[in-house]
Amino acid sequence: MTVDTALRSRAADVFGWHLRPAQETVIDAVLAGRDALALMPTGSGKSAIHQVAALALDGPVVVVSPLVALQEDQVVGIEVHPDAPRAVTINATRSHRELDDAWGAVAGGEVGYVFLAPEQLAKDGIVERLRDAGVALVTVDEAHCVSSWGHDFRPDYLVLGEVVERLGRPPVLAMTATGSTPVRTEIVERLGMRDPLVLATGFDRPELRLEVRRHEDEEGKREALVAQVTELSGSGIVYVATRAETLVYADELVEAGRRAKPYHAGLRVRDREAVHHAFLGGDVDVVVATSAFGMGIDKPDVRFVVHADVPESIDAYYQEVGRAGRDRDVALATMHYRAEDLGLRRFFASGSPRPASLRAVFDAVPATGTLPRSELAAASGLAARTAGRAANALVDAGVLADDASGLHRVPGGPASADAAADRSRAHATEREQIEESRITMMRRFAETGGCRRQFLLGYFGDELPEPCGNCDTCTAGTATAADAHPADGSHDVEWPPDATVEHAEWGRGTVMSTEDDCITVFFESAGYRTLSLADVEERDLLERV
Repeated sequence: MTVDTALRSRAADVFGWHLRPAQETVIDAVLAGRDALALMPTGSGKSAIHQVAALALDGPVVVVSPLVALQEDQVVGIEVHPDAPRAVTINATRSHRELDDAWGAVAGGEVGYVFLAPEQLAKDGIVERLRDAGVALVTVDEAHCVSSWGHDFRPDYLVLGEVVERLGRPPVLAMTATGSTPVRTEIVERLGMRDPLVLATGFDRPELRLEVRRHEDEEGKREALVAQVTELSGSGIVYVATRAETLVYADELVEAGRRAKPYHAGLRVRDREAVHHAFLGGDVDVVVATSAFGMGIDKPDVRFVVHADVPESIDAYYQEVGRAGRDRDVALATMHYRAEDLGLRRFFASGSPRPASLRAVFDAVPATGTLPRSELAAASGLAARTAGRAANALVDAGVLADDASGLHRVPGGPASADAAADRSRAHATEREQIEESRITMMRRFAETGGCRRQFLLGYFGDELPEPCGNCDTCTAGTATAADAHPADGSHDVEWPPDATVEHAEWGRGTVMSTEDDCITVFFESAGYRTLSLADVEERDLLERV
């Protein structure tokens, strides 16, 4: 089945778009009432899927998006097309009059798209209004935020699965530019997707040149980065690990003659928005930012992304470097690397709620019945953020369940607060092991002598048969050396990517990639593990399931 001629023509008339085959495949699925997960690179036209689908649907499309700036950008993008359905945003920045007008239009059937953040859907009144409007499709943008394996987990996304049910179970469209196999699996599970179409168009961004520069000390690294960015032309982003570093690097770049500004979550909203708009408008060349700067940066001509510190995972790295070269022109991604920087990432990965908070939340939830999320802070005596983190940890550990009526204890689960806290802590320890494995994969990427693109794509199960020719190791010649061992799919016949395997100690896992002498598998209980194929065969370590 393909998008019919009438809809294809209307998409061209309304938006000026000629749909690609991958877009048409996903549109067909949701119009047929099927859930879909679209994994498509940045700049590949994911938003066109729900925008065109709305032209053929009887009812509004709800678009869940994590940032107000991202919502506003999409609405503006729709409004420039006068024949497109009306788009409205529902968020805290809107005045009462604007919200009343938006809801009136929704109720009157005048709206094709409703953009809102996931925290808005935690409000019963908003869900009821949307249900009454007859929502035809729920689109979850930046869907990796729903996955606790992902690099940008947002607890507010956890409500979406039960919200979809309360809306009458319209089809769900989840979209992201990045998603390794464990992230994809959790997106499907947590959104309650039913037999979804999963379409991945490939993760390669061949126009991006990938580089890693190694340093012995922090001062030398900072000097080298400032010197590099000073010489680079065009606009770019420098990612750092801490808020303090945004100020340090921005000041040094300004002194070196670049129009640079710091950006982090601790800035006032209006200051963040000022930097955002100055960057989009060309008044700022370089933004020095923590990971808070990224989603919603719809600037096609970013020419470079430079990392001053190691990202927390390859998932995060890929998402961040993907903000360069969205116009498909050549762009540069450079990571300045010190092995010692990995210690900071381990520190960030080790946080979990305190046992006292876990016990307080467990005790606040009645032994029978439910506790609405809105009453959790008062019932537990904790700050709302602390209570929310503890509740999410208990849900993640299978101690509590979270549904339309609120939080309740899982039948057959721990009966005491101490036992509940112990189980949650044990689960958190397992998660920390997985985070450690992701950091190890990041170290392997930084230190490999093989083709960096082959390594990167292999992590996502999207192998590249030959070295790319557009990374520093290819330029240096090490990528083609006999001992390079690239993730080239040498043993995909025996161990195909995404195949399910069983290990005696680590349980079930998913094959990510193979090299000439080893295999990388993601285990839910142990994270990423790279095993010698000789050991696998001689000791019968893995069994295909």
